[in-house]
Amino acid sequence: MTVRNDELAAQFEEMADLLEAQNVEYKPVAYRRAAENIREYPENVAHLSQESQSAVERIDRVGEAIAEKIVEYVETGTIAELEELRDELPVDMAGITSVEGVGPKTVGTLYEALDVRTLDDLETAAREANIRDVKGFGPKTEENILANIDFARESRQRQLLGESVPLSTDITAYLSDTGPVDRCDVAGSLRRWRSTIGDIDVLVASADAPKVVEAFTDWPDADEVIEAGTSKASVRSNGVRVDLRVVVPDEFGAALQYFTGSRDHNIAIRNRAIDRGLKINEYGVFDITDVDDPDAGQRVGERIAGKTEADVYETLDLPLIPAELREARGEIEAAATDKLPELISVDDIRGDLHLHTEWSDGRNSIEEMVAGAEERGYEYLCITDHASGPGMVGGVGLSDDELEEQLAVIRETGDDAAIEVFAGVETNIDENGSVSTSDAILEQLDCVVASPHFALDGDGTDRLIAAAEHPDVDIIGHPTGRQLNRRSGLDIDVSKLANAAARTETALEINANPHRLDLRGGAVQVAVEMGATVVIDTDAHRPSSYDYVRYGVHTARRGWAEPTDVLTTWNADAVRTFFES
Repeated sequence: MTVRNDELAAQFEEMADLLEAQNVEYKPVAYRRAAENIREYPENVAHLSQESQSAVERIDRVGEAIAEKIVEYVETGTIAELEELRDELPVDMAGITSVEGVGPKTVGTLYEALDVRTLDDLETAAREANIRDVKGFGPKTEENILANIDFARESRQRQLLGESVPLSTDITAYLSDTGPVDRCDVAGSLRRWRSTIGDIDVLVASADAPKVVEAFTDWPDADEVIEAGTSKASVRSNGVRVDLRVVVPDEFGAALQYFTGSRDHNIAIRNRAIDRGLKINEYGVFDITDVDDPDAGQRVGERIAGKTEADVYETLDLPLIPAELREARGEIEAAATDKLPELISVDDIRGDLHLHTEWSDGRNSIEEMVAGAEERGYEYLCITDHASGPGMVGGVGLSDDELEEQLAVIRETGDDAAIEVFAGVETNIDENGSVSTSDAILEQLDCVVASPHFALDGDGTDRLIAAAEHPDVDIIGHPTGRQLNRRSGLDIDVSKLANAAARTETALEINANPHRLDLRGGAVQVAVEMGATVVIDTDAHRPSSYDYVRYGVHTARRGWAEPTDVLTTWNADAVRTFFES
């Protein structure tokens, strides 16, 4: 079994958490930075470790001590120091810290004070009102912990899209190159690019299902075979369940349509088929006009389609409906009247207007971020490091004086760049909708992204509208402030916010970071319908994070967005005009 980069990274993240819980200084930061670089490394780090320890040390922020541990894990499956830390603090760190507001130090404190080891222990302690008596806590903290436990439980059952897509790419490529496979694709919520998924559904067309199942269960990245039959199997890889179904080639299109879903979309499709004297299921489309008992079997009647999805929809007098739209939000009616949108694609994106450098919490210089954008063929980008203000901790945010100093550097860099380099900031929206950067600085910048970073509960509609109405604010960044599987973020009335955004010519961001994907697809659809401009940004903290753009694009597609709806598909002159409006 190949050790994946994210598996390696997780070991050092756990070590960092366990050390932080014991109030160890410096090491947690080093381990987290190493973990981030291991996860993002373009090659398989395990393969480097098999080459030599010195090869592992080529990874940024991975020194001799961490490289030794990487080699140790690849060779033995464990890290002795991590096992010792687990013995010293025997807690479900990932489970407990999945509760918003509970960090590693809180875990350490509650373990020492109340012997809290699991999420269940945490809930019991909160319900029995024991946490409030621990030094440094209180009734309000206890109430917040209890209120967030259900969300934490639910989120642990869902995988981030950004974690699942790479895994699905690996398994489909593996199967396509292994065994008698005619076609291979993913289905389910992952194919619809939902922000989180329950498991990965893989569909294969083959005339030899047992051989495909055998190849699937032999997949080197499978940690566990859950079950295996003649045409179905399930494995677990890196904590994610992957389900395989093999169908005969002539039924692949019908099966792909059926297993892609959503449930509500399929019900509407089935009802449309019934109205036409047809029966539609995972095996095909059947004409049942001359059938006495349509329920006598799955394949009764004359089979008239099923090899391709396009054929399935054509029998219902519909064009092929893109998978991202299949959520029963009007797509069938739009398809029937030739009103489906011409959806945006990754190739339409011309730049990025929200990214960070080493001036705040990014990992690279301004010059390196510009070079990365040039390599992607972008026409422009905007440097938007964090401003100081509410929600910024650890000296991350820049003061007005520092922003003014940075502005000169950005202008100088832009003079030598092959692309347009806009100067901006990500300023912070306080509870009243005010921003944390002075107007004197904002007036000098090309682009102002205003984002909520604290007090992320309750209704944030008025707060965001107030920020949009600021004359220098151009973009509302990650509007709800949500972090998938960590916190749900603000409640917002999207219609009211979109109306204000359209009125003030302020763009609403689709933050493409797979931990955010904020705005979500349904909110994007409302914003587009209200005439608001949306913008796809990656919130990149390093050049490799520009790759997140695909998650933002597919989220925009889920919101019915066409290229003209999205600011980052416009050319540099049009973007500048938008900033100046």
